[in-house]
Amino acid sequence: MQEPQLDVRLRPVPLTEWPREMKDALAPVISPTPRPEGTPKGMNVLGTFAHHPSLARAFHVFIGHVLYATTLSARQREILIVRVGATRGAYYEWAQHVVLGREAGLTRAEIAALSGDGDGEVRWSPLDAALIRAVDDLIADARIADDTWAALAAEMSTEQILDVICTVGGYDMLAMIMRSAGIELDADLRAWIDAYAAAEQAGVAGPDGR
Repeated sequence: MQEPQLDVRLRPVPLTEWPREMKDALAPVISPTPRPEGTPKGMNVLGTFAHHPSLARAFHVFIGHVLYATTLSARQREILIVRVGATRGAYYEWAQHVVLGREAGLTRAEIAALSGDGDGEVRWSPLDAALIRAVDDLIADARIADDTWAALAAEMSTEQILDVICTVGGYDMLAMIMRSAGIELDADLRAWIDAYAAAEQAGVAGPDGR
């Protein structure tokens, strides 16, 4: 995915200037397990939410479920989010979830395919293919098509299908915020993505060691 030119409309609030309410607002999205050393922190998106701490709290309660209490596997969740970010042209969202997608086990070829590059190189399972179609259906029509629904329902519970819809919807909304505000990549996230792209071209291990 190519990084677009940004019109920065809303600068993130610097960490030293965050309102006190942001501490509570962050609680739902603090990872319950330690993140790998060197993982980008995504401070610019959090700094953007610091303009509106009560909204940040409400959104983070919801997105905390999507990230940490979902009935989906981490791999399934990241298939959905990487596809949303790529489809919406939300580069910040896409970049963050390339990092998380790799942690969840997505291969470089799978990430490229989800991003619209090299789709023929990946043989998706029927369920993975249905998850990708669900993203495309929801973004195009706000409705999972009948054949996609049937494919999901053959292997997933009602709770899982609802989590699919809400994961796509939540990250579609976040893509709107990121693109409308013009959130730029943090230095640590940019360095990670640049190293990942360079490693991909060279055919060597990337910043995640794979």
